[in-house]
Amino acid sequence: MYLPSWLSQLYRGLSRPIRRTTQPIWGSLSRSLVLSSQRRNPEFSSFVVRTNTCGELRSSHLGQEVTLCGWIQYRRQNTFLVLRDFHGLVQVIIPQDESAASVRKILCEAPMESVVQVSGTVISRPAGQENPKMPTGEIEIKVKTAELLNACKKLPFEIKDFMKKTEALRLQYRYLDLRSFQMQYNLRLRSQMVMKMRDYLCNLHGFVDIETPTLFKRTPGGAKEFLVPSREPGKFYSLPQSPQQFKQLLMVGGLDRYFQVARCYRDEGSRPDRQPEFTQIIDISDVFRNTEIRFLQDALSKPHGTVKAICIPEGAKYLKRKDIESIRKFSADHFDQEILPVFLNTNRNWNSPVANFIMESKRPELIRLMETQEEDVVLLTAGEHNKACSLLGKLRLECADLLETRGVVLRDPTLFSFLWVVDFPLFLPKEENPRELESAHHPFTAPHPSDIHLLYTEPKKVRSQHYDLVLNGNEIGGGSIRIHNAELQRYILATLLKEDVKLLSHILQALDYGAPPHGGIALGLDRLICLVTGSPSIRDVIAFPKSFRGHDLMSNTPDSIPPEELKPYHIQVSWPTDSKAAKAH
Repeated sequence: MYLPSWLSQLYRGLSRPIRRTTQPIWGSLSRSLVLSSQRRNPEFSSFVVRTNTCGELRSSHLGQEVTLCGWIQYRRQNTFLVLRDFHGLVQVIIPQDESAASVRKILCEAPMESVVQVSGTVISRPAGQENPKMPTGEIEIKVKTAELLNACKKLPFEIKDFMKKTEALRLQYRYLDLRSFQMQYNLRLRSQMVMKMRDYLCNLHGFVDIETPTLFKRTPGGAKEFLVPSREPGKFYSLPQSPQQFKQLLMVGGLDRYFQVARCYRDEGSRPDRQPEFTQIIDISDVFRNTEIRFLQDALSKPHGTVKAICIPEGAKYLKRKDIESIRKFSADHFDQEILPVFLNTNRNWNSPVANFIMESKRPELIRLMETQEEDVVLLTAGEHNKACSLLGKLRLECADLLETRGVVLRDPTLFSFLWVVDFPLFLPKEENPRELESAHHPFTAPHPSDIHLLYTEPKKVRSQHYDLVLNGNEIGGGSIRIHNAELQRYILATLLKEDVKLLSHILQALDYGAPPHGGIALGLDRLICLVTGSPSIRDVIAFPKSFRGHDLMSNTPDSIPPEELKPYHIQVSWPTDSKAAKAH
């Protein structure tokens, strides 16, 4: 049997006895692969006529005959154009003499973003016309021949980073948006970071990269999962929200240094995931204990009711009336919560009657407690503690973005500040039934050793061995020490969480077979790269992301399926009534 040289080398390397380091094997293999990729063999591709990339030519290439392929990015007065490929840009001179009329016709008439192939000579730009901002700015191409490889129809938007485009339009035409410099940079940096991670974990620390299944079974607790129907009536797979159980099973199996770049599926809305710090949420409930304002009274009379506020420094100078309306609408639409802006500057007539009443009766206390200044704006809300904090936390970031667009410098994009968050509670009251408990992290997290005795008397007071890693106010990773004792795991699942242990019989069984103490952490790769690149949304570091509502606007999914294709899965769609459907749209 014939094996390619690189494959036979890999086979021989893996057949050798295991040693302390395998670096020479992988090093020689990688060199072989690199050398093979650089060979140009016309038997395999008809496009190897390209001699260079657009971004690599310099004055050292003067006089060379080259063939380039790329997209037409810019054309000026039919005298020259700029050609772009994944390596960069190069200027191409359009011939003006009659003998090159056919070449001129192709290069002058091809629409922007058409793909062309040009051949010609590398020459110096005329003195004084060099472009120091362009890596190829000292040279240009004097074209001899040209071929239109594929014409581009009218574009829905220009492929330029400074052009403002709605995110919906970018996602609908993602294949065009990917041509932008910023998206190219983000995705190439992502690739490099993943390669560095693999090299660090595998080659330096002996980790094993293992892929775990995508089709699994439902996991109790945690995020909502996507279901996948099977051909067995009433039986479904679940797409794992994380490889959580497989991590533990691999530990039980002796693969104590395991990692993977895993796809995680969660049936919840997408979000920008930008969480840098801006200002503090301060509790001002005591200021309004005896207030006559009805919605504040109602909030404080309920369990866990509170009045919270944040101060936007110099907000009165930078926020416009439409910004205030947008903030109020956002609060109502996304949190079903009322927000009350309070302007401390009495010259501004933007306060509502309620805000004016607060200013008249509580102004000194607010100024003292929140240390506000004349031009500051206070955003006040009242309601259940967690809900009020979540809303103000989100508004804090929204207001930071608004102020930064108005020229206020709030965050240093070059600063990376890390911290660990520990001592989380092991359980939280269920939102729908506060008398019952749910896992704060997931049901496999181990309790703090000092608090194990409280599991049987006061489980709400038990701390967990859960830890989060935060960068610039944004959670980029989380993990925990896991329960390795089957009896303790069964007690937490069945007695405290009231879960059906049959769903997890496989993992309970595995813990009974000599499971070692173990733990782990998962980093949010998308979120981490988002912070490194300074992107406003994780959708800017994913090649084909979903929209805020979880839709793929490019392929228009999710999509309906004909009833006959659902029959093998024993599924029948129950369509909503007209009134519900109208409300949903």
